[in-house]
Amino acid sequence: MSEGTIAVEVSGLPQARAAMTARVRRQAWFVTACGCVLLWTCLIQLLAYGRLWQSWNPARFFLVLRDDVAGVGSSSAPPPLTPPSPGLQSRNYTSNGYLKLSCNGGLNQMRAAVGIIPSQSCGHLPRASIEIMVFGFQICDMVMVARLLNLTLVVPELDKNSFWADPSNFDDIFDVRYFIKSLKDEVRIIKKLPNSINRNVSSQFFMMRPVSWSDEKYYIQQSKELGLCILPLFNKFNVIHFNKTDARLANNLAFELQKLRCRVNYHALKFSPQIMTLGNKLVQILRGKGSFVTLHLRYEMDMLAFSGCTRDCSEKEAEELKRLRYAYPWWREKEINSTAKRLQGLCPLTPEETTLILKALGFDKDTVIYIASGEIYGGEKRLSVLRAEFPNLVRPFSSRTLKLYDTPNLQVKKEMLLNSKDLQQFQNHSSKMAALDYMVSLASDTFIPTYDGNMAKVVEGHRRYLGFQKTILLDRRKLVKLLDMHNNKTLPWDEFASSVKQVVNGSLGQPICRKVLINKPKEEDYFYANPHECLTNAKECLNVPYQSNSSR
Repeated sequence: MSEGTIAVEVSGLPQARAAMTARVRRQAWFVTACGCVLLWTCLIQLLAYGRLWQSWNPARFFLVLRDDVAGVGSSSAPPPLTPPSPGLQSRNYTSNGYLKLSCNGGLNQMRAAVGIIPSQSCGHLPRASIEIMVFGFQICDMVMVARLLNLTLVVPELDKNSFWADPSNFDDIFDVRYFIKSLKDEVRIIKKLPNSINRNVSSQFFMMRPVSWSDEKYYIQQSKELGLCILPLFNKFNVIHFNKTDARLANNLAFELQKLRCRVNYHALKFSPQIMTLGNKLVQILRGKGSFVTLHLRYEMDMLAFSGCTRDCSEKEAEELKRLRYAYPWWREKEINSTAKRLQGLCPLTPEETTLILKALGFDKDTVIYIASGEIYGGEKRLSVLRAEFPNLVRPFSSRTLKLYDTPNLQVKKEMLLNSKDLQQFQNHSSKMAALDYMVSLASDTFIPTYDGNMAKVVEGHRRYLGFQKTILLDRRKLVKLLDMHNNKTLPWDEFASSVKQVVNGSLGQPICRKVLINKPKEEDYFYANPHECLTNAKECLNVPYQSNSSR
């Protein structure tokens, strides 16, 4: 090799090194840029999924894994679900059709049905308190059905032809926008059917009543027993109208469906701003002087008529209640033995009986008691014994004068609790009134139902969900025997009071697992009264044999 050639090669070496260095730098920059893009992409995806699941709150979602932290005996409050995020993403799915429903009964019965569980016949329920809970149950259960079948749910129609003749619409009771928005990651909800559906395919509507106490198989699989499956019906009809959605879903469903039930009932079904404002005002007034008790006194005219319970009623009153029962052809049980039903624990406690029970439990004259109910049958005369022992009774929608709180000479009229304008907005709207009762019942220090109807059960379950708040559940079958013995003077007061406390002990809304009875859904424990899948004792209830609640 010549010297000239060697010189050229040596002189070209720095250029080659420079080119190689530049190439390495470009490669490093390219790898770094790709890594940054990938990292940001992953971060964005994680944020999106975080928003999607935010309303479920992973701490609660995986609560069942925390058996070492919260056992059955725990009384700590479960961590509340996080409110739906403004950035909650809609669930994308091809809708199989529209589900339209007409809720019947009272507010509490309808509430559950929108979830999936059917409620009792409205005949067992009295006026306003019943109405609210009925709406909620039906709504909760039908959200579940729409989610299972990939349907578009139409905002429910409320019952305007019931005993209570309430003209309220869904948006009068619940916050519709919040309801739709908070569940958009689970189910598509619209306020009304599209005009094209209403106008062009009315012949493709199919109206039916779903079978009570059905589980998810009834809706998605063919059943030999029932001979009908709901999902295939949408191959023929665009819209299926459930016109009797008091037919409940089964109490025991798949775990994730139960969690969704809780989400709908305790978060998505938020009352309207008007109700929330007035309800919070009531609670603040009651809280102003300390603790208070909510007494769900089930002694309205329709309650007594349909149950056939006439304890302490005159012959004239008993005949009036019987005529009311006969006036409704749909109520099949006409002739009822009131005495037998009472001894079986199937009648609400009377105001006089309730007075003795409250005294036996240790409540004194200074106790502030909010009465959550409709108009008491017999009016003020029927409440005289209760008022004599507990003068601080609060009924904001009553026209009478109330003595309130700890000032002996202070007479508080209804306008001091709720002004005339507030009262006017709720006149002839029993569902709105029931909503206020519901809010106060949740906020009270102690909740005591004298009968286990829809509202009592739903409030019981909601108070468990909020941290096992004190709820005194009365075993009426045992208590009426003690009451009769005391009234017959065969059981002295001290023994009576001690016995009442023993009956109540263990029925204070503490953690307990639902009882499951195969093929007997009406006799087993009600999901909405004890949604243990959503509580701190979920792990225990899933892994150990079910326990029965004390019969009430």
